[in-house]
Amino acid sequence: MNLNDTINKDNLPKHLAIIMDGNGRWAKQKGMLRAFGHENGTKAVRETVETCAKLGIENLTLYAFSTENWNRPKLEVDTLMKLLITSLKGELKTLQNNNIRLNAIGNLDNLPSSVKKELLEVIEKTKDNTRMTLTLALSYGSRDEIVNAVRKISDKVKNNIISVTDIDESIINQHLYTQNLPDVDLVIRTSGEHRISNFLLWQIAYAEFYFTEVLWPDFREKDLYEAIISYQKRERRFGKTSEQIK
Repeated sequence: MNLNDTINKDNLPKHLAIIMDGNGRWAKQKGMLRAFGHENGTKAVRETVETCAKLGIENLTLYAFSTENWNRPKLEVDTLMKLLITSLKGELKTLQNNNIRLNAIGNLDNLPSSVKKELLEVIEKTKDNTRMTLTLALSYGSRDEIVNAVRKISDKVKNNIISVTDIDESIINQHLYTQNLPDVDLVIRTSGEHRISNFLLWQIAYAEFYFTEVLWPDFREKDLYEAIISYQKRERRFGKTSEQIK
């Protein structure tokens, strides 16, 4: 059976977020350095992005580098930054051919200048693409994002731009990195871990979760289909009862 044929194209997640985990373990299993796993993880990124675009998923967010990842060994961090530059340069054509807009969230000022320059150039060159928005979470931490939002809102209250009574979910959303993105519908985490790891804590309030034992470099089209099929079998109630939904 072709898994693609079993997917209901009218019930796709509008926003899919993926915690790409397992690169290091994948490399270790093969007796290689962690960098080898990160390099092979780019193949899974490419196939996932192209498959999402083909299916018609409007928003895909990939957890590429967290604020905590800066604490990893310098060699690994340097390798990841170099790989990011190479990937951005190499994948620009793929993004253009598939009409995909690149977006980025996180504390981008913490990125090396060469990485930030390449990132902003690709974002600029793809800004008019409309098929799908691919968001890279880079130097990203959800708690950091929420703290920044609180500071910005507090500053506006202090300067009488808004009042305390104006603050609601909409105001908070407007001050998050993801202000132009819808809430997440489905979160996928690879490698068998069952953690959120400080990823989109506000945005996943009513998201469905899918955990797979597959290590990220081995994640392929069929694995994505299986996650989406699982998502489509679930009843999303958003706090209501089954009877109310029906």
